[in-house]
Amino acid sequence: MPLNIPNLLTWLRILLIPVFVAVFYLSSDTLSPHLKNVISTSVFMLAAFTDWLDGYLARRLNQFSAFGAFLDPVADKLMVAAALIVLVKLGRADAIIAFIIIGREITISALREWMAQLGESRSVAVSMLGKLKTTFQMAAVLLLLYHDNIFGIDCQMVGSLLLYLAALLTLWSMGYYLMLASPQLKKHQKLN
Repeated sequence: MPLNIPNLLTWLRILLIPVFVAVFYLSSDTLSPHLKNVISTSVFMLAAFTDWLDGYLARRLNQFSAFGAFLDPVADKLMVAAALIVLVKLGRADAIIAFIIIGREITISALREWMAQLGESRSVAVSMLGKLKTTFQMAAVLLLLYHDNIFGIDCQMVGSLLLYLAALLTLWSMGYYLMLASPQLKKHQKLN
């Protein structure tokens, strides 16, 4: 495992997960609900920033590694899954929406791994649709974590709407990636 700046940022993102979750397990005497929302939103925002930064630095400093390519999406998925589970527990997100998003991430990760083993990883590379899904998802999670109103905007309502849109984009992008992989899936079925 190469110890370079992008990989260290990815490890930082993973280490932030228990910090993020622990905030909600502190008593209300220790932290007020509003402060819990602010801290969790800040930690999630920091994690999202390190995700962007590690990719930028890997390209800028030419510090790519196979381990980093493996660990980066794992860290992303763990952070989003942790946030969705916390939001479901707090009653700020529906369990079915969390299941759709987490289930899609597991499915597409498995698909990408299998396609990589076939030497066809480029056929399921990240698309603009996947990036759009991630944008809606991240914005929704941030708003739902903050939960309080901002300048009269109901973060819960807007965050919920964005999360439903993210779930629709999640299903659409999963269908898109499965369609891209279907020739290989058919070819593999014929061989077996």
